[in-house]
Parts: sequence; C-alpha cells; structure tokens
Amino acid sequence: MRQAISLVDSLKREMKARGITYAELAARIGMSEASVKRMFSQKNFTLQRLDEILQATGIDFRDVAMSAQDESRLISELSHAQEKEIIGDTRLFAVAVSVLNQLTVEQIVQTYTLNEAEVVRHLVRLDRIGFLELLPNNRVKLLVSRTFRWIPNGPIQTFFRHQAYSDFLASQFDGDNEALRLVNVMLSKRSIAALLDRMNQLARDFAQQHQEDARLPYEERFSLSFLLAARPWMPTLFQDLLRPPAPRVKSVRQR
Repeated sequence: MRQAISLVDSLKREMKARGITYAELAARIGMSEASVKRMFSQKNFTLQRLDEILQATGIDFRDVAMSAQDESRLISELSHAQEKEIIGDTRLFAVAVSVLNQLTVEQIVQTYTLNEAEVVRHLVRLDRIGFLELLPNNRVKLLVSRTFRWIPNGPIQTFFRHQAYSDFLASQFDGDNEALRLVNVMLSKRSIAALLDRMNQLARDFAQQHQEDARLPYEERFSLSFLLAARPWMPTLFQDLLRPPAPRVKSVRQR
C-alpha cells in the first residue's frame, strides 16, 4: 500500500509540474471534478483508470515510477542520536525546522538573530548528521521524505510534550487561522481503525500542501502548527464516578 501511495503522490507532482488541474483532468477522462478529487484523496485507482490518466495527461509511467523511487530513498525518520543532537542546540533546531519549511539562508537570517556564517555552520552540522546535503552557494537539498516525522516519543516529540504543548494550547483558538475541535465518541474497533487511517492521510495531505506552497514567495507563507491526536480517554472527574467492575462469578462444575 505504501508503494501505491508513493505512485499516486508522484503522479500528482507530475501533473502539478505540467499545470494540469483536477478540473482539466476530469474533462479529459469524462469524470466530474469532485470524483477526480476523491479518487486522488483516497488514492484508489484501478490499473485501467491509471492508464487513462497517463494517456490523458501525456505523462510517462516511467517518470512517475522514477519520482516515486527517488522519494523512497529519502528517510522518513531520523535516528534517536540524530534527533538528540538537533534538539540539544536551540539554534541548530531552529535552522533544521526552517529548512524543513523551505527557507533559504537569507530568509533564516531575516527571521532569526543569526548571521549568515552561523546559519551556514549549522547547515554543515545538519549535513554531517544526514538531515540534508549542503550544495554550492549555500543551497540545500533535504534528505528527508515528504512523509518525514519526528520519532514517536523520541527526543524532539518529548521536548514538545514537556515544554511546547502547554504553550501551543495556551490559546482560545478563536483568532484568524485558528481552530480547535474536541469530539468524544464511542466507536467500534473497525471505525477507530478507519478514523486513524483518515488522520494519517490528512497529515500526508498537509505535508503535500506544504510542498506545493513552498513555491510561493516567502512573504505569502505563514507558520502553522497542526496537531492531530486520538486515544481512548476519559476525564479523571468522570473516571472517579465509574462503578467498580462486578466481581466475576466462578462457575461450579458438577461431578
């Protein structure tokens, strides 16, 4: 399934590069735009449909496959030691996050109290760590994939849990570009699995949108943190009201 997702993401990138919109593709293959969007969102293609799309767009399957293969060579997670080194230096961490956000050296200097020499020095460390490749003229090639994430419960997530979560949630979430939804439901195991799959897909879509918007001018992009979480949970004040489980009655076997 992961390889199929990579192929669809690669196809979307090829279409984007050619300026082919969902509306144009829909007209070419005789589908509604909504159906095409849903098909790409769910990544649910038959081989026949894929062939139709390739013919309609003039995209060579080999280009799609090669792009997906290049993506598969990139890392989706750092090691524990790599994360620990990055989080151990606040300025290094700021540069690493800036690079993930497609900022140039000049834009990092414009944003933070770092001079060019300091930024380059941190980029050299990130190159040595394996996070990126530093190219001539201080250009950067990320070595992490579009689905990159910090290690669950690793050094960086632990840092955010202990120091940043309270700061992140210290808002009324009623301002521009803010939203908070808390939903308590009771679901079957099957529905819970489906929900988690949709959350993972939303996170991938969010990362993909980040890549697409990276082409926009720096002043048209704004920092946004997106937190998704789900777990079996009941507030402590409700737990205190729960009845203790009924004692189990042992069956008596008759002889």
